[in-house]
Amino acid sequence: MSVITKQNYRGAYHFSPKEKWMNDPNGLVYFEGEYHLFFQHHPGGMTMGDMHWGHAVSKDLVTWEELPIALVPDELGMIFSGSAVVDWNNTTGFFEDQPGLVAIFTHHLDMPEGQPAVQRQSLAYSKDKGRTWTKYEGNPVLEQDNFIDFRDPKVFWNKEKSRWVMIVACGQTVGLYHSPDLINWTFASEFGEGIGSHDGVWECPDLFQLAVDGKKSDTKWVMLVSIGADPAFEEGSRTQYFTGDFDGAVFTPDEESRSIRWLDHGRDNYAGVSWSDLPEEDGRRLFIGWMSNWMYAPQTPAEGFRGAMTIPRELYLELRNGQTALIQKPAKELEAARTPVLSLKNVSVQEINAACAKLHLEAYVIEAEVAHGTSAGFKVKVGAKQQTVVGIDAQTEEMYVDRTASGKHDFHKFFPGRHSVKLAAPGTAYDLHIYVDRSSIEVFSGGGQAVITDLIFPEPESAGLAAFADNEEDLFLSLDIYNLASSTANGSNQ
Repeated sequence: MSVITKQNYRGAYHFSPKEKWMNDPNGLVYFEGEYHLFFQHHPGGMTMGDMHWGHAVSKDLVTWEELPIALVPDELGMIFSGSAVVDWNNTTGFFEDQPGLVAIFTHHLDMPEGQPAVQRQSLAYSKDKGRTWTKYEGNPVLEQDNFIDFRDPKVFWNKEKSRWVMIVACGQTVGLYHSPDLINWTFASEFGEGIGSHDGVWECPDLFQLAVDGKKSDTKWVMLVSIGADPAFEEGSRTQYFTGDFDGAVFTPDEESRSIRWLDHGRDNYAGVSWSDLPEEDGRRLFIGWMSNWMYAPQTPAEGFRGAMTIPRELYLELRNGQTALIQKPAKELEAARTPVLSLKNVSVQEINAACAKLHLEAYVIEAEVAHGTSAGFKVKVGAKQQTVVGIDAQTEEMYVDRTASGKHDFHKFFPGRHSVKLAAPGTAYDLHIYVDRSSIEVFSGGGQAVITDLIFPEPESAGLAAFADNEEDLFLSLDIYNLASSTANGSNQ
């Protein structure tokens, strides 16, 4: 077997651009058998700069084909974040005999020194499944003078009111607007003052409805709001969520939303939003986030490209300890890309480590269960002086990821660390679903209630895998390991 001398930090099953900088996912929409992923892209550099909309499509959420850039800057400014929808009923008048795609995005125009940038909302449309785009000649369609930050519109069709709804970030709040045609917008309400985290600017909101515990008769609305990094905020940029009611104009939060609730307790899941226009029979809410953190994103190790997305995830609402909790599970499509490596039942740490000693895994999934009260876990990407530790602390009933010694980390003082999350109603066993790739780890526990997403940058020789437990007599109830990789031969996943 040849020796790897240089680490490849491009994920085997995570989307990254073929080259240059990428950040927020944009314009997530499903249309005619394709999942569209647009993204913030600087084709001329390795950090944020002259922002465009990059574009990729997938038929299975695993294999992505990167297409030509969709939207480029113009006289109104750069193309900042936004969303996309299918205009099924031609409310815009852009289409004739068949529906098409409409992108709703922020035009960001830098002004002379000493003056704040101008941010306005604009439209573009496509009649050929997103391959080419025409900007609306009446842009911008929404502007205001009350906020310096006014960006990241997320738009959806509200069936109950038969109109479009926009949620848009407004500095430290979000604004809600409605429109019959995506062109003429009416202000409805503002949300956010005195509630949630305000440790950074509010960005990339989303608003959607989910059934509670799968009961269609019991639904709630979920609002996602990402929080930009503040130098004094050690966690950096993160995403919070609120649950409540939405009457088409006003969002009213539940009492539990008075407490700050984080979508992800790692450091590298930001600006995530959900897909629009999934078929009703699918019944899912699919989500993807940018796998980085504004605290150190421009400094992470890179070779030709910088930036990756999380794995696609399914979002659910479940009652946990009497409160409505947002649950995340890996998209079911990922299972089809897995290849079994190892499967064991009621096995000791010694037996696991003997079975794993000869494995040389690069991109893989670990699924394990240990009995309630057992402190145990795994060390992944293990080398002579490197390892990333994932485990359950039974004393505190927490799941954690420790990347203190995970590899390269000298690019930012806050990158090394141990990140943890409390397990709500853990039950009779602890579960760990661990997605390991070349430069990332995503862990789901508590049936998807506890989630940690972290970047890691190990050396190429750090490829070991080992289990551990506080008590050597403790058994793992089950362990399954799978290889996982995109089938793309020469696309953005390789």
